[in-house]
Amino acid sequence: MRLWAKVMKDGKIIRQCTLEKAERVTWSHFFFYVAEMCDELDIPTPVILKPHIFQFAKFHHAKFLPRDFVDGVDFDRLIVENISD
Repeated sequence: MRLWAKVMKDGKIIRQCTLEKAERVTWSHFFFYVAEMCDELDIPTPVILKPHIFQFAKFHHAKFLPRDFVDGVDFDRLIVENISD
């Protein structure tokens, strides 16, 4: 499994990271994957709701907007994509 997190502001990537794990994506651990990438990007972890998980399962990406964060953020969106083959 490989996940790619992109922090976007004004349509440009300002920070990014990838997360590689030997295991397959498990929905019960999705929060931990996102939290680990957010720690690496030095941004707060968003609140993850069912629509985020469904969007990721169906389209292989999840988009988090500033309203999905408890703390204020200085970017437009965080996108987490599954880039595994």
